[in-house]
Amino acid sequence: MTANGVSIPPERARAAREVAAVLAPGRRVALTTHVNADGDGVGSEVALWHVLVARGLRASIANPTPIPERFHFLLPAGADHSTRAAREIEAADVVVVLDISDLSRLGDLARAITQSHAVACIDHHVSQGSLPGGPRLVAPEAAATAELVFDLASELGWPLTPEAARALYVGILTDTGGFRFANTTPRVLRVAGELLERGVDPESIYSSVYASAPEGRIRLTAEVLATLVVELEHGLAWVTVPPDALHRHRVTADDLDGIVEYPRSIAGVRLALLFRQLANGKVKVSFRSVGDVDVAELAQQFGGGGHRKAAGASLDGTLAEAQAAVLAAARSYLDGREG
Repeated sequence: MTANGVSIPPERARAAREVAAVLAPGRRVALTTHVNADGDGVGSEVALWHVLVARGLRASIANPTPIPERFHFLLPAGADHSTRAAREIEAADVVVVLDISDLSRLGDLARAITQSHAVACIDHHVSQGSLPGGPRLVAPEAAATAELVFDLASELGWPLTPEAARALYVGILTDTGGFRFANTTPRVLRVAGELLERGVDPESIYSSVYASAPEGRIRLTAEVLATLVVELEHGLAWVTVPPDALHRHRVTADDLDGIVEYPRSIAGVRLALLFRQLANGKVKVSFRSVGDVDVAELAQQFGGGGHRKAAGASLDGTLAEAQAAVLAAARSYLDGREG
């Protein structure tokens, strides 16, 4: 089917109708996304909130962790109920999980979601299959979950308000790295064009997302980059977040977003890593790659996952132990791909 000038693949159209079937007017819907929500997760749920409210549904956003401050400009008044997320999930007739299909990445909401009346999923990651059964609009070939929310609205003829279009644009912009990453397809550019036709202001959105950093974020970036280690013989580079750096600079983990792109940008680097010790004793690792290096495959060795060019994992043990294990695997993986 073709809607709004953008062709919708038949399998997506069928899945969209199945998701829409549980979103009947009058129902109470809770929208949620993964812990440490990114622009695609937030943009997708905010856009769907606008679409559903316009159709007469009672919708709320109920996330396992707070929405990052830099995306607050998207939030409609009264929409975000993340401070009482579990109660919102329990009270909902339907829960829509966006940008994740892995129950383990829903944090403290996982139990409430497994006990929900109905759970739908809209996601562009390879399905982990751990969510309760329900309608699924899952397409790993999509550039962003926001692209799939656009397809859902288009297939059903649900109008996109200017606010919904803006939120979808944020989702696409951030998950394509500002239309730089390999997932920037001709189709997603056509979708972005349709959103611009609805009044989206790209300069304003770019400024809100990328050009309004607090001073602490810049100082944090400088301190993390001071830890840079480069091994060009392997095509590998990594940085480490110093202990208490977030506290000292009065920032949050959200302010680490994008720092790993710096080591990735070094000429000759094929794989970049960022290591951070978490308060719960685990070590979080962010993976980014260049060319044909599949970091999702590497992250899966440590119980993580993601996309070919961007993935993550959380490991037990000390920072030194996690670094030793991940770096050894990374060197072996990269050396095995030479030539």
